Amino acid sequence: MDLFRLFWLYLRVSVMNELQYRVNFFVQVFQSLLALITGLVGLALVFSHTNELGGWSRTELLVVMGVHILMGGVIRTVIQPNMERLMSDVQEGTLDYALTKPADSQILVSVRQFRIWQTIDIVMGLLVLLVAVYQLQLGIGVLQTLSFVVALLLGALMIYSFWLILTTAAFWVVRVEHVLELFQGVYQAGRWPVGIYPAWLQTGLTFLVPVAFAVTVPAEALTGRLTLQTLLGAAALSALLLVLARWIWRTGLRRYSGASA
Repeated sequence: MDLFRLFWLYLRVSVMNELQYRVNFFVQVFQSLLALITGLVGLALVFSHTNELGGWSRTELLVVMGVHILMGGVIRTVIQPNMERLMSDVQEGTLDYALTKPADSQILVSVRQFRIWQTIDIVMGLLVLLVAVYQLQLGIGVLQTLSFVVALLLGALMIYSFWLILTTAAFWVVRVEHVLELFQGVYQAGRWPVGIYPAWLQTGLTFLVPVAFAVTVPAEALTGRLTLQTLLGAAALSALLLVLARWIWRTGLRRYSGASA
């Protein structure tokens, strides 16, 4: 209950703050369109030389692109701004303001800030998905839709847990910004299905950095490739990462000295 109450409260505050700088909306629209056009051009170049890539057709890869854009929007709207603020608070010793609040500290630091204009990427991703599903000319049933939503939520939870684990390293390491920037580069690999990469890279993108579960698995749900075993594996890994992130967070808090130290 606290999660939804805090989420709604800070969302309203973020909306009011962002609306003061409405020109950012047009800047973000331009950036999102440019990224979409670049992705479509890259897709067209690949399929000018082949009819499929790793068993995926052009339209199926459009589904992957849509999920990649959508999940990227979620990361930049909710996860990234809160993790960056957490990292800054730990380094500057200002995390006390969050820790002294009568709410679960992990929940609080995870929903304090939203970059509203980044939701344009979420909308853009949904539009790409709608176009791709229409082009596939496949009937998307209730079970398939539900599988997609569940896979997408599990993927988002994994990415959140992964970011929290990395960010919590700030309790031990002075500078972790470069590690977070590295994630951004690795996430770009999710623009393509992980199955096209070498086995060692597939393993890394699946278990070390959960890009496969965040992008490829939801795309598999919409293209009829997702198995129950994969979905259950995603649920298990998501639960494991959440528990691990919680444990590392609580361990890190015991090392935090705060501004008063």
